[in-house]
Amino acid sequence: MAEETVPTMTRRTLVGGGLALASGGVSAAGAPAARAEEVAERPNIVVILADDMGFSDLGCFGSEIPTPNLDALAAGGLRFSQFYNCARCSPSRASLLTGLYPHQAGMGALDNIVKPESRGTFGRLLDRSVTLAEVLGAAGYHTSMSGKWHLGLGHGTPPWARCFQRSFAPVGGTYFRDQDKGAVHIDGRPVPLNSDEVGPGYWYGSDLLVDWSTRFIDDARQQGKPFFHYLPFCAPHFPLMAPPEDIARFRGRYLDGWEPPRNARFERQRELGVVGPAERLSPALRYAYDWDRLTAEHRERFDIMMAVYAAAIFRMDRAVGDLVQHLKDTGAYENTLIIFLSDNGGNAEAGPDGRTGAGTPGSATSNIWVGLNWATLQNTPFSYFKHFTSEGGIATPLIAHWPRGIDPAVRGTIRREPGHVIDLMPTLTEVGRARYPAEFNGHAILPAEGRSFAPAFGGRPLRREEPLFWEHEGNRAVRAGNWKFVARFQEPHELYHLGADRSETENLAESHPAKAAELAGRYRHWADRTFVDPWDKKIHGGVVEGSLDA
Repeated sequence: MAEETVPTMTRRTLVGGGLALASGGVSAAGAPAARAEEVAERPNIVVILADDMGFSDLGCFGSEIPTPNLDALAAGGLRFSQFYNCARCSPSRASLLTGLYPHQAGMGALDNIVKPESRGTFGRLLDRSVTLAEVLGAAGYHTSMSGKWHLGLGHGTPPWARCFQRSFAPVGGTYFRDQDKGAVHIDGRPVPLNSDEVGPGYWYGSDLLVDWSTRFIDDARQQGKPFFHYLPFCAPHFPLMAPPEDIARFRGRYLDGWEPPRNARFERQRELGVVGPAERLSPALRYAYDWDRLTAEHRERFDIMMAVYAAAIFRMDRAVGDLVQHLKDTGAYENTLIIFLSDNGGNAEAGPDGRTGAGTPGSATSNIWVGLNWATLQNTPFSYFKHFTSEGGIATPLIAHWPRGIDPAVRGTIRREPGHVIDLMPTLTEVGRARYPAEFNGHAILPAEGRSFAPAFGGRPLRREEPLFWEHEGNRAVRAGNWKFVARFQEPHELYHLGADRSETENLAESHPAKAAELAGRYRHWADRTFVDPWDKKIHGGVVEGSLDA
């Protein structure tokens, strides 16, 4: 059943009016707006989202790729080693911003998939949801975003229609100004990508997004408001591009193949405590190539692909460092909560062959997709990838950093309780002293699904009463405590005890049939309650036979 659409300009006017009353009167959500003195005490909030980055791609989660700025945030904050996304771009973003499961928010698949007859696949954020910008904006926050939206830009729910006062939203992945037919929406106004208004001279996408982030943060400071800024990077999503000087740092580093760095990452994860000492490294899938059987030409090709990927991660980290430095320079750093995570696991969509394209590797004309072999490295120690609800598809590295709000006694530690992107809404409304509404702009709002992880900032335990659930393209999963039920589309279900086997190496479905049946039943109840539509098409997600002679 399709929802009635609220015209974009109507919603924008209502939201804007609510924000204009943030220092007095009534908010857009219908609750008394925050007083100016209350707003001033609240933390600034920055949520940073990487695109298609694997669980182990940061140094503080085991990687050989230098990420000193994100590592520093982890050392001064918290790492969450069992946090989850929704296996794919649009669904994860919808859950992150609304606190609902994807189908509830209207984003049961990517935002280019619209099924008017469905209950939850509309390619846009439905009016039964409310965004973090709407909730925090009504509580007196300046709200802004710069980066990849992917939540209905062309279907009636662009960022400026969902209470982002300022927005810089590229259409598609953006790395360089001379990419073919690129465009950006600046506060709702389309601007050609190669316009000096977007950025004068030469620029790289991750740096450009931070440049716009600092503009919007300064706008909030000039208004005397705390800010909520959402920074969804395009990196490291395909087609991979990076500055040549950064690519040169990594050329030749991967000529030994994917197994040596994967083993090294796993050992590093054990040393760091990211995984337990008894954890096992998942075996490579049968589709993976044997590096020793590849020709020298093939090895060179694969090295280039991973070098560009590593360069994109490295440069994104540098851009995060620039943002942090701006916060320090402007006096906002101590009272800013920064959260960093990824929207899904590493991407195997091009299969074991990967892609390179005809252009210069990493340039504006290149078309690099790293494929299954390197995605297996990126998701160390897990199996499977983006699209799938195995741990490799849904596990995200999450960092929380807040000098004024995280107890010094717990800084640099790792939290192991399961968390999910649905938890950001209750967490940020709690720290921002905002109110999640039952109604917004005349529409009934579904209750938020997550629970706050803010108690972890004070070293307190986190409790979760309900299981966590996933469905994407017929791939589904339930996690209740340490038990996980998981099934790929049209394949037999599996059962794992993640307390002893986070990497899902020992299927217990046959030895614990009652537990599998119990979780399957809980999944069916959840799927019906949250508007999950039946899926009817197998998506390979890169798990296919390759074509190289290997």
